[in-house]
Amino acid sequence: MSVFQVKEKKSKKKVTTSSDEEDDSDSSTKPIRSEKKKNPASLFQTGGDPPKEKKSKKKVPPKGAESEEEILENLQKNSNKKGKAKKSKKQLKEERPPSPVIEVDNLEEFVLQPAPQGVTIKCRVTRDKKGMDRGLYPTYYLHLDNDKKVFLLAGRKRKKSKTSNYLISIDPTDLSRGGENFIGKLRSNLMGTRFTVFDNGANPDRANADWSNVRQELSAVVYETNVLGFKGPRKMTVIIPGMNADGERVPIRPRNDNDGLLMRWQNRNMDNVIELHNKAPVWNDETQSYVLNFHGRVTHASVKNFQIVHSSDPDYIVMQFGRVADDAFTMDYNYPLCAVQAFAIALSSFDGKLACE
Repeated sequence: MSVFQVKEKKSKKKVTTSSDEEDDSDSSTKPIRSEKKKNPASLFQTGGDPPKEKKSKKKVPPKGAESEEEILENLQKNSNKKGKAKKSKKQLKEERPPSPVIEVDNLEEFVLQPAPQGVTIKCRVTRDKKGMDRGLYPTYYLHLDNDKKVFLLAGRKRKKSKTSNYLISIDPTDLSRGGENFIGKLRSNLMGTRFTVFDNGANPDRANADWSNVRQELSAVVYETNVLGFKGPRKMTVIIPGMNADGERVPIRPRNDNDGLLMRWQNRNMDNVIELHNKAPVWNDETQSYVLNFHGRVTHASVKNFQIVHSSDPDYIVMQFGRVADDAFTMDYNYPLCAVQAFAIALSSFDGKLACE
């Protein structure tokens, strides 16, 4: 896992993508690689002090062998064509490999804890548009994608907010800011191109003496705008706190707006900060579309489908997200992400970013 450990400075990384069509991702024909070349955890380690708040480590049974059948899936169609992508065969949906057995004893602890090294946490996101406001303000639910379908998180866009602002809760029936189940939020800039993910700590204005109650920034997402309307695959950058030697997240508690993950990234002050990118899809001449290998977990073409990687090890998928039905998506994440980080990154992709399309 050495990919996630960072030394003092990180060199600038850019993902090059050919840009002629929008990114509609696609599923795979190859099985997931499970051979270990190097320890990806080291990519995410930074020299941060261990966090003060200690969290007991969750027992997760070892991941079952990931020998997933090779599933030939519909290659993504480029999304310049309007209308919904063709539905793929039902058998693909049935053959989607489920998550390994994951124990969720303490939900609040589990959703903020990094995925265990070597285990992919496989989840399912469903979008509920029913009800009065749900067309404009749908509710999103995150469950483990296994037999028990264990509920993890719910998220909903706040009304009467100047910018896009999503509340994230560990109770599907309580999506209020003041409730005890509030666990984090996702906030965008005015353009809807930059997002920041916070935990449920206090605003810096209400800090206590040692600053320990102040909210942490868990992640930031930057969508690159397509200038002059040229169509091309979506490009996104994800910025997350680094991990310490114990595999725990380094707390990032900005004292003001100029000290957050986005400003640190913008100023290339990358101490204790990791930069990730979406994996650039490859142009396929046969299908005349951009394609990505989702290893049987995605069955519908969509501009929202993406995979997040570290540029030093593009084969290690930190997170992937993609459509399997009109209002259903799979979301898989690995170390060093936790469920709140991954769910918030997925929510950012639902937001209407006109400037990025």
